[in-house]
Amino acid sequence: MENILSIEGLAKSFTLHNLNKQIKAINNIDLFIKEGEFIGITGKSGSGKSTILRCIYRTYLPEDGAIWYNSTRFGPINLATATEREMVYLRKHEIGYVSQFLNVMPRTSARELVKQSIIEMGHDEEVAEIETVKMLEHFELDRELWDSYPATFSGGEKLRLNIARAMVKRPRLLLLDEPTASLDDASKQRVKMLIEQLMNEGTTMLGIFHDLEFMKDLCDREYNIQEGKFLTSTKF
Repeated sequence: MENILSIEGLAKSFTLHNLNKQIKAINNIDLFIKEGEFIGITGKSGSGKSTILRCIYRTYLPEDGAIWYNSTRFGPINLATATEREMVYLRKHEIGYVSQFLNVMPRTSARELVKQSIIEMGHDEEVAEIETVKMLEHFELDRELWDSYPATFSGGEKLRLNIARAMVKRPRLLLLDEPTASLDDASKQRVKMLIEQLMNEGTTMLGIFHDLEFMKDLCDREYNIQEGKFLTSTKF
């Protein structure tokens, strides 16, 4: 089975202009994921876990290294140097990202947000509506909220909506940044059910979790990171 993602020598720093200081977030990161695998990254807060995911999704521009992604459309493509147009296409059609935080356009309802994600994949309105209802019901989002604006939602409701938007696309590669951070046990189980379903359908995943028991039931391998560098790689 070939690698869907290969990271080589990835590095990223941030400049604190008010202190005239540069902070090295990650350095010389190597990582590979085969198609269909679920890889977990563990480490303390501030160790660089989220920086890796944001470099892959290109919300951060890496300063060094390569991120080779085996795209259906483009073939092998280095996400560190891909054009903005290529990244927009990949985010819409191939690579999903679930964050703890929900950033959406104002005055857009929960139903519209999920439906837009499905329409972006090329499905018509009727299919999009059916899949939207399935996903919102799966995460038990109160029907009274479906046509409300997420700005009024609780933290847990926003997170469930964020997960629904990303997972409904069934992306080839799904990046999960603490997707269960503020969820109760019942909601965590619903996330787990959907992760298992997507894995069975062939989705490859790279995830960060503080809930290690939740992760170990799902992961093929775990990378542990400290102070921006991988220390260990464990196969489950």
